Amino acid sequence: MTRTLDVSIDRLRPSFDTLLWVGLALNTELILTFAYLLLADVTITEWRYLVFPFVWLNLSAWALVRTKPSADSPRARYVGATIAVGYFLLLASVGGLLKPGLLFHSHAGGSAGAHTHPSGFRIAWLPPGWGPALLYSGELVQATLMPYKLVGYLTLAYLVYDTVLETAGSAVSGLIGLVSCVSCTWPVVATLAAGVAGSGTAVAAAASEWSYTLGTAAFALTVVLLRWRPSIGTFR
Repeated sequence: MTRTLDVSIDRLRPSFDTLLWVGLALNTELILTFAYLLLADVTITEWRYLVFPFVWLNLSAWALVRTKPSADSPRARYVGATIAVGYFLLLASVGGLLKPGLLFHSHAGGSAGAHTHPSGFRIAWLPPGWGPALLYSGELVQATLMPYKLVGYLTLAYLVYDTVLETAGSAVSGLIGLVSCVSCTWPVVATLAAGVAGSGTAVAAAASEWSYTLGTAAFALTVVLLRWRPSIGTFR
């Protein structure tokens, strides 16, 4: 028995309408970015940080438009939805969207120390894609909902849901599950490097500097693989 890799690029080939929408999106993003730079009166030292959010958002839009999940049974939908929700919560936790609330950050003064921190909702007017970010501080949970991360993680969860429905019972589903977790590894690596090596060391600084670049590359690779999903077949 010989195993072969069936690869089809039909899932990735853009249509003419898609290219038109891409052009419109890019023009809109450029206008929003330049408007923000003019109105906010800020100095940009690393232009790549302005590009990263749009990579996430544009890839997410492309993947969501082209993905149409189909289930063989209601049970498959429930299983897929459960896995997708769990995966999103994992990404949100590792990626910094969700953190333990104020009750879990009490100081030496006891639980009362938690109430010295401001709570409630507020909006951070960050560069397009990074913001406007919705921030929430509560007793049980804190949330930092940056648009590009929120949309990106929801997209990955949706693609995992579609993958579970399509590959249910297939040997390749385990491989896809591993690939889908790539996007959450770089923030973990950067955090561990900062904690082990010390936040002031060159290793920690390098990990922090490149975490967004590597994280964006990992996100792009994950979206492409989950959308493409090369399948492993067998023949005699």
